[in-house]
Amino acid sequence: MTEYALEVEHLRKTFGEHVAVDGVSFALRPGGSLAVVGESGSGKTTTARMLVGLERPDSGRIRVAGRDRSNAARGRATRLARAREIQMVFQDPYLSLDPRVTVAACVEEPLRLHFAMTPAERRARRDELLARVGLGEREADALPRRLSGGQRQRVAIARALATEPKVLILDEATAALDVSIQAQILDLLAEIRRDTGVGYLFVTHNLALVRHVADDILVLYQGRVVESGPTRDVLTAPEHPYTRLLLHSVPRPGWDPAGIAADRRALATALRKTPPAPAPDRASERRSVTP
Repeated sequence: MTEYALEVEHLRKTFGEHVAVDGVSFALRPGGSLAVVGESGSGKTTTARMLVGLERPDSGRIRVAGRDRSNAARGRATRLARAREIQMVFQDPYLSLDPRVTVAACVEEPLRLHFAMTPAERRARRDELLARVGLGEREADALPRRLSGGQRQRVAIARALATEPKVLILDEATAALDVSIQAQILDLLAEIRRDTGVGYLFVTHNLALVRHVADDILVLYQGRVVESGPTRDVLTAPEHPYTRLLLHSVPRPGWDPAGIAADRRALATALRKTPPAPAPDRASERRSVTP
């Protein structure tokens, strides 16, 4: 059995002349939690979309439980098998759910596609998944528009868990929710991870969230990994000027916008002196690509 649930090696993606992702490498252990962070345009969402097959990488390798899935899937069976392995929860739960379909039908659909179940077995599994995320019969019969934002995100999580994935990608999955609801969803995710052993890949710009949910962190800047390692180490003593810039940009008592501007100038100077290099293959190894 492979040591990693997900392995990514030297992933690259361009759109015309723009290099969106350039040489990204990392690994996620079964049941682990990795945060991919960076400002808008850093390449984090493009990386996530390549992992689930919504974008094709120009080069590089993606393995799930040791199985290569870098090339296009051939045949319906292969596509379904890949979909079972990695699922994604998006930022806006309303847009990710069909407004014409009840919650019950939404959660049952992946069960119908991926597993040979009788209708009674599907209903039982559906109810189990909804109960897992704190929803009941009343919510099951509702359309998404009848639910709150937090309830809709719980439905999205239940639907993603229906395929029993090895990796769950959460792309800013709490960003559209109120702070109190965010806390509830994060508690739910921690409980699911503990009980099921699913690995989490958080795609986010929220460093406060990262401190609480991720074992390891990968920092992207202009499509490249500039720093990686255990979350506590990276956020407590960042080695790369871009990581320091991200941390200093978080509003807090004594927040100094002038200092942030100085950080950005220091980043530009550092990158001119030392161009970014490919990051290590293992996110758990502490590494910055500039001295």
